[in-house]
Amino acid sequence: MASFSASTLLLQVILVVSLFHFSLAGRRLTELVQDQPALQYHKGPLLNGKISINLIWYGNFKPSQRAIVSDFFNSLYSSSKIQQSQLPSVSSWWKTTEKYYHLIRTSSKKPTSLSLRLGKQILDKNYSLGKSLTSKQIVRLAARGEQSNAINVVLTASDVAVEGFCSSRCGTHGSSYSSLKKGQVKSNKFAYIWVGNSETQCPGQCAWPFHQPIYGPQSAPLIAPNNDVGLDGMVINLASLLAGTATNPFGNGYFQGPADAPLEVASACPGVYGKGAYPGYAGDLLVDSSTGASYNANGANGRKYLLPALFDPSTSSCSTLV
Repeated sequence: MASFSASTLLLQVILVVSLFHFSLAGRRLTELVQDQPALQYHKGPLLNGKISINLIWYGNFKPSQRAIVSDFFNSLYSSSKIQQSQLPSVSSWWKTTEKYYHLIRTSSKKPTSLSLRLGKQILDKNYSLGKSLTSKQIVRLAARGEQSNAINVVLTASDVAVEGFCSSRCGTHGSSYSSLKKGQVKSNKFAYIWVGNSETQCPGQCAWPFHQPIYGPQSAPLIAPNNDVGLDGMVINLASLLAGTATNPFGNGYFQGPADAPLEVASACPGVYGKGAYPGYAGDLLVDSSTGASYNANGANGRKYLLPALFDPSTSSCSTLV
């Protein structure tokens, strides 16, 4: 009995140590930010090399919903002729992040680049940790993915409450140390992202402009390009946090303001999706003639997405696709 208790305590200690992490910018609905100064580089590494994106689906998601997110990630580096002919595209949106890598190469003369690919998908349909999660439990879920050369993305279903969700954030990103394996001296560090489906809890905060905002200027909601307010809202937040993860993965990359509440490459441009954007108006967007849906990027398998503006270091302004 004593041996069992000691073993349990040891496992708990190892778990606590392995889940030590920091959490970076949470994606939230805020007022439009204009005339942003350049993001400051804090001398830390950007995410680089060949990185797998592993998806941890927590709760009930339909296969059609999972496909919306999978197709988004598969669109980041699409080189097909169809994709290239359908500009603006998800891949052309992602190219803005490459400018930050160019700045690093210019200053350090070291080769730095990032290549992302979709990795494993893990389904937890039975809510193994319950339907009310803390931030530490989000990291525990993220640790189920690969713990080296990885971004582990936790997606929580619409009936899952998460600490801080809706009240202060729509998602977040950070990093965590992996558990030590036999013979391993130093833990690996992996990046993670969490985003929740806000459809039933706070779509006015986390799925705007596909839902009426809960405050500020009121305008009619736009039609979601994949006909799913919750998932299309998740893609917006995923895109923002993915850009932040690439350019500020460990809290000492590119950002502006305090390290515990940084403005990053996408969060520096909140509410901006097209030219002419202002508070309550997402900007001049493309409209699908058959569905009436608003979008600004074409993706894999004929998908259309609405993606946030990114701060362009070459112009010191928010760059939009349309």
